Amino acid sequence: MSFSIESTSSADPSYADPAVAAFIVIPLLLVVLLLWGTATAWRRSGATREAAMRVTLTVGAAAAIWMAATWMIAATGVFRNWFATPPPFAFLVLSIVALSVVLAFGRVGRHLARFLPLWTLVAVQGFRFPLELAMHALYLRGVMPQEMSYSGRNFDIVTGIAALVLASLILRGTLSGPAARRTVAFWNTLGLLLLINVVAVGVLGTPRFRFFGDDRLNVWITYPPFIWLPAVMVLAALAGHLVIYRALRMKTEDVIFADG
Repeated sequence: MSFSIESTSSADPSYADPAVAAFIVIPLLLVVLLLWGTATAWRRSGATREAAMRVTLTVGAAAAIWMAATWMIAATGVFRNWFATPPPFAFLVLSIVALSVVLAFGRVGRHLARFLPLWTLVAVQGFRFPLELAMHALYLRGVMPQEMSYSGRNFDIVTGIAALVLASLILRGTLSGPAARRTVAFWNTLGLLLLINVVAVGVLGTPRFRFFGDDRLNVWITYPPFIWLPAVMVLAALAGHLVIYRALRMKTEDVIFADG
């Protein structure tokens, strides 16, 4: 059974279900990690505690506004107006890309890339492992189409597992220097391509395109809490990849791999 616009579970999901709760817990954890990373990077840059706190609070407020806004808009059903020209969901996708670029290439991204050890930037992408497990569980429950799971056309679980392994190797010193740079660059590119793949699958499965058929429509992501999959988790994944590319371009290798 595919997830339909009229499904009662769309409007009243069971938050006691771990697969559903993951779409709240993981985004909140990502925000906490962003705030920790921002505060840590600013302090390591030599900024005062007060300056670091101001930046961190600003980032936290922006994240809270974005998450609240996307949740409330999704609850009104605006994102399910598929046949408007252009559909509102298209603006969400464009906003996610724009915010990812601003985050990665602005002051916050520069500090994260410059002052956090590489293994932490890689490890954050490990959230995609439990996320994919939750998504597969939703497919088995009939909430989302198979194409969005790892038993279909979504292979992003590879990125999450590899991130945890790679971060561990760098942290232990098993992988360092030019070999670590090359390995992280390869993994980062693969992860970005897999992210683009699943986003494309998700968009093609919407009622606007119906690429996989009318019985496999991808509409579940327009309901709370699932709206935070694109609005928070895809944004975090994309911005994270861009920050890692920025870190890899840095010339001072001990800054990139240090964990002090």
